[in-house]
Amino acid sequence: MTRNTKPQPTSRKPHSTNDTAGDHFNRLVELMRRLRSPSGCPWDREQTLHSLRSFLLEETYEVLDAIDRNDQAELKNELGDLLFQIVFLAEICSESDSFTISNIITAITNKLIDRHPHVFGEESGLRTPGSKPITTKEITGLWEQLKAKEKSKKGHSQSLLGSVPETLPALLRAHEIGSRVATVGFDWPRAESVINKIDEEVTELREAIANNVPISVQEEMGDFLFSIANLSRKLGVDPETALRQANRKFCSRFAQVERKLQSRGRTIHKSTPEELEGLWDEVKKSETED
Repeated sequence: MTRNTKPQPTSRKPHSTNDTAGDHFNRLVELMRRLRSPSGCPWDREQTLHSLRSFLLEETYEVLDAIDRNDQAELKNELGDLLFQIVFLAEICSESDSFTISNIITAITNKLIDRHPHVFGEESGLRTPGSKPITTKEITGLWEQLKAKEKSKKGHSQSLLGSVPETLPALLRAHEIGSRVATVGFDWPRAESVINKIDEEVTELREAIANNVPISVQEEMGDFLFSIANLSRKLGVDPETALRQANRKFCSRFAQVERKLQSRGRTIHKSTPEELEGLWDEVKKSETED
């Protein structure tokens, strides 16, 4: 499947549910290899791991957008684009003999089996037959323990937060940080406690604004947003998804305001704030009536 001849670990994969998926995947890998070959595409040959970062991020967000819109047809296409980016990155690494796409698949398969002893444990003796089902909360704690052991074996930092990527969107990273420390009991007891913390942060933000110290305003705004992200976590809400939905709702409403103005022969730029506010209220009212 690849031209890398490094020995590969034996895969402990579950049974496939689609016998043709492997053939299609191999075809995609071969297509990527041809695009990167001397007789392939000049643009594809010029790409590097770093140059593909922006494309990987773009495709990821397009997948999220399709999910949020519940557009299954578009989701299929966007998942294909994202898969292509992964194969592209793997091919570049294969060319430098770092690792291959087969290594990637083997590694993730083995990792998932190792991190699910409550599912595959009977096969390795980690779980006795007939033992009681594990709860979601127990699974989360077990997952973090297993990840910590893996990192310890690799000589990585054993800090609970050491592996939270700096590159995550800030709200998502705050959510993940809160989730990590919650596994060891460092958490607010309930959502109401976080709301009280948010009230406290708003008071401190007001004081910073009144004192007109920009650096303090930024710091207090950060504390406020961190608390908001953790309130989302306590309520079982993904903050990034919630904010994307709010952005989409705002854009939809504003577009309706623009259409109302256009139907009256008016433009946004020649409308007063009072007019815009009135039309905004009309749009919101029509939504509740529907």
